[in-house]
Amino acid sequence: MSEVTEYDLVVKNARVVTHDHDDARPADIAVSRGRIAAVAPGIAASGSRRVARRVVDAGGKLAFPGVVDAHQHWGIYHPPAEDAASESRASAQGGVTSALTYIRTGRYYLNRGGAYTDFFPEVLGAVAGRAHIDYGFHLAPISRAHIDEIPDLIERFGVTSFKVFMFYGSHGLHGRSADQNAFLMIPEDERYDYAHFEFVMRGVQAARERFPDLAEQISLSLHCETAEIMTAYTKLVEEAGELTGLAAYSASRPQHSEGLAVSIASYLAHETRLPTINLLHLSSCKAVDAAVRMGRAFPHIDLRREVTIGHLLADITTAHGLGGKVNPPLRPREDVEALWEYVLDGTVDWVVSDHACCREELKFGEPKDDVFLAKAGFGGTEYLLPGLITEGTKRGLPLGRIAALTSWNPARRYGLGTKGTIAPGFDADIALVDPDRTWTVRAAESESTQEYTPFEGFELTARVTDTFLRGNHILRAGRIVGEPVGAYLHRPTGDARPAMP
Repeated sequence: MSEVTEYDLVVKNARVVTHDHDDARPADIAVSRGRIAAVAPGIAASGSRRVARRVVDAGGKLAFPGVVDAHQHWGIYHPPAEDAASESRASAQGGVTSALTYIRTGRYYLNRGGAYTDFFPEVLGAVAGRAHIDYGFHLAPISRAHIDEIPDLIERFGVTSFKVFMFYGSHGLHGRSADQNAFLMIPEDERYDYAHFEFVMRGVQAARERFPDLAEQISLSLHCETAEIMTAYTKLVEEAGELTGLAAYSASRPQHSEGLAVSIASYLAHETRLPTINLLHLSSCKAVDAAVRMGRAFPHIDLRREVTIGHLLADITTAHGLGGKVNPPLRPREDVEALWEYVLDGTVDWVVSDHACCREELKFGEPKDDVFLAKAGFGGTEYLLPGLITEGTKRGLPLGRIAALTSWNPARRYGLGTKGTIAPGFDADIALVDPDRTWTVRAAESESTQEYTPFEGFELTARVTDTFLRGNHILRAGRIVGEPVGAYLHRPTGDARPAMP
């Protein structure tokens, strides 16, 4: 007689969306030991040979792979422990089950310089046991000594992705800065400039050569804006006095500044033979055009192109107030439409939130209507999947492409071998989405501690109702349930293997 098969969870009556099929397919999803055991129609949840400890009826909702939001910032404006708790709850509201968050030494975050061997364990300790979703970190080699730490960060801490902020050489997080060494907390005899970026690239490539089995998961990401152009254009905009608000901020950080930085970054990658380059939050037609041109010029460089949901949903006139200040800026509508064209034709590799919770008392300066005094960054992870479905489907973006953009593609790039799809052996990270639920974005309904959103009043036509993390039901009927079960993602996380019941 056959043994009884026991599942921890069976999600019935779902329409499963994966990166390898344009359309959703009717199926049930069986889960054992935190991983998906089977995906098929009519999985028996009870009977003589099969039993499920829990059964959830999806009621025909779309089942997306849990979102891998590969660009967040926990701890930038508030202690990491606080953000890990509240912002992971907001993430779960949007179907996000894995967040990769950028962190660095210097002002903000822990407001400390020094070695990552001292800094990073403190971050990990602060966040441990607080997050409702799984999480990992990208680290930025700010000082010369950090470059030497790259192999240890990979081997000891499982950090396989690094970042360069190209404008920090003479421009601060929110605008002009007279003393970048103090801002970055680096020695007075060091400079954070193109030469440093080159040496970071050489350090990352050396690590790829040292760990050949991990080489494809070890990458460098770049925030592509040029400080000198931004400094000059900020002065021009302020002196002219013709623009205000988000329009002024966009003009002060012009689109060709992005394009130039993309070109410089790409050539440096060519020079240093570093092929795994990620171009972050490209916000304009000129930025993506430059990335495409550089891809043709250097076909041996595997350039990946990232866009945020903020730059796809809002523009300088539709965003709700100065809360929409972000780097790079929200752009005019023609740039938004150009970004959508690049999403639709496959040029964009993944879509993220760039979530950076910044509460009102920190966000706005005095006077509150001066965009140049406001802090940069805002939250939005809870609107990533609903927003992309809402705007993407009306433009003809297939559901499977949305799954690739939000889960499969970033998971593959960043070494998350068990994340990214709904298939046997992968982590049971699932977002149930009602594609016919029209609702209005209200900041007051978010689990984030940010009291405003640039998307206030936006109407979305898809909503995440339930989120599962490794089979744990962390969002039920739109509400966070249970204690935090998120775990640190020591990358690479390994290959997906079928779960044994």
